[in-house]
Amino acid sequence: MITKLLHTRYRVTDLEKTAAFYRDVLGLEEVRRSTSGRGSQLIFFKAPQSEELIEICKFDASGPVVVGPDLTHLAFEVTDMEAFARHAAALGYPLSDGPHWNARGGAIAFIDAPEGYEIELIQPAAP
Repeated sequence: MITKLLHTRYRVTDLEKTAAFYRDVLGLEEVRRSTSGRGSQLIFFKAPQSEELIEICKFDASGPVVVGPDLTHLAFEVTDMEAFARHAAALGYPLSDGPHWNARGGAIAFIDAPEGYEIELIQPAAP
């Protein structure tokens, strides 16, 4: 029986550029690097208050990486959307959409990770 979600994998061509985005722009913690038995180069990240991991995988034997539009995305909670937007833009990653504010002070926005993966950012409404 399934008991919990362990990780989500995103395959990439440029492992180090993508790792820098997840670490430096999103502020995720790199928890480990390894090479799988079949030769995949792997880097695992986690958000500060989450247990699930994000696996960034470089595996050239699978052929070219093709990211379909609106196929998948990760969503992260942010405490201050405007501060995050300034931080990301200063590192060369401006928001691609938003922020879109709601009447209670919450917001959503999107940013494009290297290689075309979309990241959703959610600032919860004030209690």
